[in-house]
Amino acid sequence: MAGRPYVLNEVTLRASREVNYEVAILPWGATEPHNLHLPFGTDSIQAESIAAETARLSWEAGARVVVLPTIPLGANAQQLSTPLTLNLDPSTQARILEDIVGSLEHHSVPKLVILNGHGGNDFRQMIRELQSRTEVFLCAANWYTVVDPTSYFDIPGDHAGELETSIMLHVSSHLVLPLTEAGDGRAKVFKVRGLREGIAWAPRDWAQVTADTGVGDPSAASSEKGSRFFTAVTERLAAFVTELAEADVRHMYEPPADEGSAPPHGESVHE
Repeated sequence: MAGRPYVLNEVTLRASREVNYEVAILPWGATEPHNLHLPFGTDSIQAESIAAETARLSWEAGARVVVLPTIPLGANAQQLSTPLTLNLDPSTQARILEDIVGSLEHHSVPKLVILNGHGGNDFRQMIRELQSRTEVFLCAANWYTVVDPTSYFDIPGDHAGELETSIMLHVSSHLVLPLTEAGDGRAKVFKVRGLREGIAWAPRDWAQVTADTGVGDPSAASSEKGSRFFTAVTERLAAFVTELAEADVRHMYEPPADEGSAPPHGESVHE
């Protein structure tokens, strides 16, 4: 049985010679505890599953997209106090990304979407630096911000809460322990008001913030909720990837349709 033509780990050399891939998707996760009921690979499993479904939908719409092997290690310096958390410093991530982009450029793949599944990863500054040195168009998306989760979950949570647990129940339920075995995901917040309200940002010391590594109550999670959110996210991502595949990277800008309109969900007006 032939593999999926949009998943590089399943593509043969013979098949690859017949396709001019227009967009590569790089799922990027992490290896860290996720409360007491989800596996260490949660971020990577979710990013890979969402990337594959996004690519399937885009492929069926005519886009020639390929999902690269998932990077399973993320920026986790503040979680190293928890057992077996693995960390890649952002500078190491930048070198890995540079080498991958160099390979894509060598093989004439013109566009790359980094599909991020870990809140500690931030690729924006890496892209700013690398874009000036490559012909490959670079962009990044956090799958968990593509669609507003508040319409799908009671309290989405920040880490291993209702949102992530529901997605895992949908894509890899066999790896999820019964929710009765999960911690409550109760987390402390910054005492300093400006940090708590987002006036300023600082990384959290997870050993002080949470006893079970969860931030958010997973008890209301369900496979049904995960399925609905998974579908909404992948459909929106697929529409983006399909449009990106058709785009000419030499002509990526046009006058705004309405200069007074608000930016799309998840987009900041400040660069």
